[in-house]
Amino acid sequence: MGTESAAVNFSELVNKNKQTLARLQESPRLLLHRRDGEDLVLTTAARAEQDQTVVSAATRMLAAMARREPGSMELLLDILPEAFPWVRFLPEPDLHAFAVELVDTMRAADSVGNTASVAQLLIAWQHTAEVYSDPELLAALTRHHSEDYGPVPDPRNIA
Repeated sequence: MGTESAAVNFSELVNKNKQTLARLQESPRLLLHRRDGEDLVLTTAARAEQDQTVVSAATRMLAAMARREPGSMELLLDILPEAFPWVRFLPEPDLHAFAVELVDTMRAADSVGNTASVAQLLIAWQHTAEVYSDPELLAALTRHHSEDYGPVPDPRNIA
């Protein structure tokens, strides 16, 4: 069994639904390309439940490991650069903060069955590492500005 998803146009699902759905026997997921919107991923309920079980188990093991022994946090800090090479650009205190926040967010996300917050956390920390990786950008963002540029508009009101 391959790990790659099969891909079809959404119209194939509509026009040839039995043949298209039969492809889920060959592939765990079916990527549906849409012209007028974001692509979709189709899978079986059993596969989705298996995926959630695996993510939940990994989250629980990571959280238990990180909290069990005093040296386990150091182990986590040692393996993070292998999983996320960009953490090498983070200063030591930020690397530790990322590790703690990652474990805590994964546990919280697992408890509600929604991993969106984990994905957002990873993106935000990766952007932080990108800033640290660029000395000019870091200097521009950390430079003291003596001017007050006034109130910042609420981003929810900007169209």
